[in-house]
Amino acid sequence: MNYVQRGFFWVGVYLCLVLTPLFVLLLASSPSGSGFWWDFSIALGFSGTSIMGTMFVLTARFRRAAAPFGIDLIYYYHRWIALVAFVFIIAHPAILVVLEPSLLADLRPSIISWHMLAGAASIMALTAIMVTSFWRQQLRIHYDAWRVGHALLAIAALGLAIGHIEGVGTYVSSPWKRTLWVTISVCCLALLFYVRLIKPLVLLKHPYRVEQVIKERGDAWTLALRPDGHRGFTFLPGQFAWLTLGNSPFALKEHPFSISSSAMQPETIHFTIKELGDFTSRIKDVIPGNTAYLDAPFGAFSIDRHPSSDYIFVAGGIGIAPVMSMLRTLADRGDDRSLLLIYAYKTWESLTFREELKKLQEELHLSVVYVLENPPDDWQGESGFITADLLTRNLPDYPERYEYYLCGPLPMTVMVEKTLQNKGIPLHQVHSELFNLA
Repeated sequence: MNYVQRGFFWVGVYLCLVLTPLFVLLLASSPSGSGFWWDFSIALGFSGTSIMGTMFVLTARFRRAAAPFGIDLIYYYHRWIALVAFVFIIAHPAILVVLEPSLLADLRPSIISWHMLAGAASIMALTAIMVTSFWRQQLRIHYDAWRVGHALLAIAALGLAIGHIEGVGTYVSSPWKRTLWVTISVCCLALLFYVRLIKPLVLLKHPYRVEQVIKERGDAWTLALRPDGHRGFTFLPGQFAWLTLGNSPFALKEHPFSISSSAMQPETIHFTIKELGDFTSRIKDVIPGNTAYLDAPFGAFSIDRHPSSDYIFVAGGIGIAPVMSMLRTLADRGDDRSLLLIYAYKTWESLTFREELKKLQEELHLSVVYVLENPPDDWQGESGFITADLLTRNLPDYPERYEYYLCGPLPMTVMVEKTLQNKGIPLHQVHSELFNLA
């Protein structure tokens, strides 16, 4: 199967996982006198819970399932479908209380039943997940601490929700329906066992060693890693990996970074990382010889997935990293296709890979348009930010024959996508890498 066919297959599998509990609800006999809105509320509760269950599947990083879409898109979907599940689950008791205000009396601490308490606790855990996920940076929650808390809250929210369903019992009274929810619970536990135990054990047996820590322009550093006692992995140019440094793979302290090295030289893996946060600001202090672990490769952001006669790249800031992987790979292959790079950065002095890009222009049929936010006084090139007018000035004739690769800050990516759409570039020819997975 090609990527499109595999994509449809995995979407079908996902829909089956989400909708099966709802079909079970439809097969159940409703309490007499329940009415449409009562049944609708129950359906929202079941749907929200089943979506919660699939979250464990979405974040398990199964490469075959993720390959048609890219793990970055799956994580982006995970983020927003969680909001849908949250709305469904909040609406479930809200509708019931509107229909039967007397239900509020059942929530008094002195008489509340265990399954109602479980339902309320599940909603509280889910609320905590949403608040800490959407406002993590504003709340100044460290990424590593957030990951641990997020996992524990997710387990609690789903377990308590299933306990609530079991305790109510009305819609899961028959053995085969109860078996379904037990199966869902066991599968989630199995996924948790795989992600938190089996996968780290595999990574533990395939360590990497830090070979070099290379200073780059623009407060960026390149880590060069070599496999230690194994053959490593092959990857497509533009893909990324989850990197663990100075900890075991069980520590939940992994971070996603684009691979910046050539796919034709997989024996050494390079990550070019800009100082932007707690973890990235410590990259310069990494000592060669330190142990690292890589969960890789991931991502659909690659020229090898979308063959074309010519390519255009638009990069902003450290978004140049995956683009460099593609350019370096093309150079190693002796590629002679027409390439255009539009690269935005703050200043000329801080422009990462400035010297190497000049060299690549000699090796490839590559044109580079630099866009500087704060250009020097004698600057003759583009300045400011990437805009629709700037793109119009610099895009070649017949832009519809190119494949486009965009990586940089989200506002830049969205603006370029809209501009290309307005120019009639088909959506399937525009590929974007999402920076923030969490």
